Amino acid sequence: MYSNILVPVAASDKTDFETPVRIAQSLADEGAKITLVHVFETLPAFVAQQVPSDILEANRKETRANMDAAAAAVPGGQVALLEGSPGRTITDYVSDHGVDLVVMASHRPGMGDILWGSTAGFVVRHVPCAVHVVR
Repeated sequence: MYSNILVPVAASDKTDFETPVRIAQSLADEGAKITLVHVFETLPAFVAQQVPSDILEANRKETRANMDAAAAAVPGGQVALLEGSPGRTITDYVSDHGVDLVVMASHRPGMGDILWGSTAGFVVRHVPCAVHVVR
């Protein structure tokens, strides 16, 4: 099966860590590494100037705590917090870290996805490994 699995998650109050992680575990070799990753999108400068830095830092700490708690329940689980454009950042991480499977959730596509595409769609088209998309 797979020995180095990446599970990208949009860490929020409504995030379903369980389904993608459960699927990752079912596809994992014994002793596999399962990395939960969240990508903080880089805020445009004009937005970042309007958001107090303590709010951004509190958001990062809360996200870290939620991700650490989720990873602690997964054998071989670990966390990566990254910054950038989610699709490109996930793709780069996969290439740089020898990931052999990505398991990620996707929403039902809407009109915006037709014009701009989704993160899951970008990852499916650009990573050099297997991708399992969960709806």
